[in-house]
Amino acid sequence: MADHVAAVDQGTTSTRFMVFDHSGKEVARHQLEHEQVLPRAGWVEHDPVEIWERTSSVIQVGLRRAGLLADDLVALGITNQRETTVVWDKNTGRPYYNAIVWQDTRTDRIASRLEREGHGELIRRKAGLPPATYFSGGKIQWILENVDGVREAAEAGDALFGNTDSWLVWNLTGGTDGGVHVTEPTNASRTMLMDLETLQWDDELLALFDIPRAMLPTICSSSETGGYGTTRRDGPLRGEVLITGILGDQQAATVGQVCFEPGEAKNTYGTGNFMLLNTGTELVRSESGLLTTVCYRFGEDPPVYALEGSIAVTGSAIQWLRDQLGIISGAAQSESLARQVEDNGGVYFVPAFSGLFAPYWRSDARGAIVGLSRFNTNAHLARATLEAICYQSRDVAEAMAKDSGVTLEVLKVDGGVTANELCMQIQADVLGVEVSRPVVAETTALGAAYAAGLAVGFWKGTDELRENWHEARRWSPQWDEKQRETGYTQWKKAVTRTLDWVDVD
Repeated sequence: MADHVAAVDQGTTSTRFMVFDHSGKEVARHQLEHEQVLPRAGWVEHDPVEIWERTSSVIQVGLRRAGLLADDLVALGITNQRETTVVWDKNTGRPYYNAIVWQDTRTDRIASRLEREGHGELIRRKAGLPPATYFSGGKIQWILENVDGVREAAEAGDALFGNTDSWLVWNLTGGTDGGVHVTEPTNASRTMLMDLETLQWDDELLALFDIPRAMLPTICSSSETGGYGTTRRDGPLRGEVLITGILGDQQAATVGQVCFEPGEAKNTYGTGNFMLLNTGTELVRSESGLLTTVCYRFGEDPPVYALEGSIAVTGSAIQWLRDQLGIISGAAQSESLARQVEDNGGVYFVPAFSGLFAPYWRSDARGAIVGLSRFNTNAHLARATLEAICYQSRDVAEAMAKDSGVTLEVLKVDGGVTANELCMQIQADVLGVEVSRPVVAETTALGAAYAAGLAVGFWKGTDELRENWHEARRWSPQWDEKQRETGYTQWKKAVTRTLDWVDVD
């Protein structure tokens, strides 16, 4: 009897396969990292073939370890790193170029030209996004303009575009032998090419980037009752499983955190930080540097929207301490090292490695460590790195309050960095609100499973999902108001030191 739902969580640094039972409890998991390709400063790429191979491997190993077969699964959900852009040949299945990752800044001239030529307001009005290197549209344009033969292939209908959700679904459902080319609104809303009101690709936006419509996947629901397609028997699942749910990673975490009511918010701590506030069926346009995005669309129901604050570098700043500076041997050591000091010793670290995202949107910014004296140690830098994660989240929370009028009473948190209990305590201190972590911290995969399971009636509705949510730990603020505001004032001063560092045409 099929009594489990599976999810593939294709993230920025790794791919994870998880299986859940009806209570939302984890039954199986396997995870593999993939290479971060850094050809030059500001460029970040992944190998799409490696991602597909790792996806196949984690599915096979995860099922085998749990003693499960395809017949034990009622449905499969997909969640993915958003904006990361893959363009491939539909006839050979080979990518024309590496995937250009959401963190990549090579399209800064494309983004700045759109703003300079007066197209920024059109993009904000229709797509809910500012022209920025973050989103897929400019990355597609760059590939079309810089990789030999792609423009001609796209115009002939042979080149396909997708974020990694589309790439995986196409391969899972057969690839060159009948693979299905689809996406859904949470991913499509991150391209600068979809109209937020119609949930369809927009000809006016496509013209701005000179992108042929034939490249683009069909936009379906985030939870598709009839499914997008069925996995192939000769694929990694070794059987036919209906793929019925797709959500971009941050929207998947919002669903996994059961933030189904307007005003409910979550913050995911991964490679970057992403805070989403559910605004219901109302499309709230930001005046404070946030993104207006689709939160989810279940079946034929109206879409639910969100305000999002996207932060480029948070967990990856801890990786930088490990991989580039070598002052820690693993992510967990950042907490023990930071606990050696009572405060940051006056040190502030703004990790603007690829510019600043929300609420600043400054591609000219670069990382800075300020306030150093001979008194400071590597422990102060570790502490400043954890504080940077939390101060960037406060920047977003402040903007969210301005746009929505909603003041946070409690912040639901998830993602790998939430295992760092000192960081979560600092987050409560910096925000001045309680921070709550659920029992299932990997809510991204859980959200994708929920979307897939809802489509086939495995769960009857969102009320049933709410019953699955349980709190594991809560942190309460310990700083007084003076300490909180002094620290935030110094943080904002540090941010100003990162601006105007690189010239953007």
